[in-house]
Amino acid sequence: MSSHDATLEFSYETPSCARIVAESVAREIGEIDDERSRTTVERDGSVVRIEIAAADLIALRAALNTWFSLVDVAERTAAIGVASLEGR
Repeated sequence: MSSHDATLEFSYETPSCARIVAESVAREIGEIDDERSRTTVERDGSVVRIEIAAADLIALRAALNTWFSLVDVAERTAAIGVASLEGR
């Protein structure tokens, strides 16, 4: 299938922050993948890696937009959680 692919890497201050983001977005894998694109999410320490393989450029662009949005929401939610634990 893969004639187009992209790898996204996100680095975090701590492995626990990376774990929160990776676990949050990984839940979406089965919901978003289809016959035109496939995605994997991996974490190595404080780095989250998202690999996208797509059949065409339109599917790749759509997948990139989706995964960037999901990571953004996970990061903002994690930041709110950390702030509330710190009593801000």
